[in-house]
Amino acid sequence: MTFSINLKRVVDNSYPIHIGTLPELCFEGKVAILTNPKVSGLHLHTLLSHLKAKEVYIITIPDGEQYKNMETIGFILDRMFDHRLNRKSLLIAFGGGVIGDLGGFAASLFNRGIDFIQIPTTLLAQVDSSVGGKTGVNNRYGKNLIGTFHQPKAVYIDPSFLSTLPEREFGAGVAEVVKMAVTFNREFFEWLEANDLRDADNLQYAIKMAVETKARVVEEDEKEQALRAALNYGHTFGHVMENETKYEIYLHGETVAMGMVMANDLACVSGMMSVEEAERVKAVLARYNLPLTYPVADVEKFYQTFFLDKKSSDSTITFVLPRGIGDVKITDEIDAKTVKTILSKYEVSRS
Repeated sequence: MTFSINLKRVVDNSYPIHIGTLPELCFEGKVAILTNPKVSGLHLHTLLSHLKAKEVYIITIPDGEQYKNMETIGFILDRMFDHRLNRKSLLIAFGGGVIGDLGGFAASLFNRGIDFIQIPTTLLAQVDSSVGGKTGVNNRYGKNLIGTFHQPKAVYIDPSFLSTLPEREFGAGVAEVVKMAVTFNREFFEWLEANDLRDADNLQYAIKMAVETKARVVEEDEKEQALRAALNYGHTFGHVMENETKYEIYLHGETVAMGMVMANDLACVSGMMSVEEAERVKAVLARYNLPLTYPVADVEKFYQTFFLDKKSSDSTITFVLPRGIGDVKITDEIDAKTVKTILSKYEVSRS
């Protein structure tokens, strides 16, 4: 005898993205704010002055990608239970990409899922990671290999939080802006060539363009079955770099920048991109002092680490390569010899 459970339904995961001064936020239930000491020291008073709730609790975790793991998730969940949160409670992820990923993941797990909102305080988080509902943690096998899709109820992007951002963190965010332009919008990339994002008006426009691009992609492909994978341009190489350096040397956006340079090299030898276009991308990245060359210690080891990527299979590696500027191709047809030739360009001497 066979039974079936009919669970066919449409779930509306739509949510607003507010760009501008943080508005007043009012919630009836308990609210937990997840943050780190750096962000809380600089901006927590601002958030609290805009927040009204029945009860507000602060959960503070150390700052850094190396803390984006299951141990930290366990700590966050314990604090949520300590504060007696329930299914009607709300979690606010207040910080950069690490806070957003951890907060969303914890919210998706607590009592099988509660609401959360994103209030990103870094450029990288504002233009990319706060939008789209990807959550997760790293492990020894790679980046974001454990996680869920759990969409926020809202995203509040206040560019004023960026006034305290260190130069390196700013550059790391610019890398994600460039990624959006190269993959989907040639006109926007040309605008980036002509304008300095250190200007406040230019920055707000760039944030708007990047977020609109990300939103359109997520609307079409929420669970990354096709188009959304194109947003991983630069990440296939970059995740290997982060894994090799144990997340301690480079910021995520810095590895994305170096990964885009490598992906462009691969696109050039594959006939998808001209050398002139690759140099134009490199020039924009260099303007914000992003690193452009990663020292590959072992080509074969680097190559084998590709297979730990979520988008790769047992025998093929999926690469996201630009087709010129403003278009992109997702392919698993690049042979190993070609990839290793590109990696050899960056191999450091073993003498």
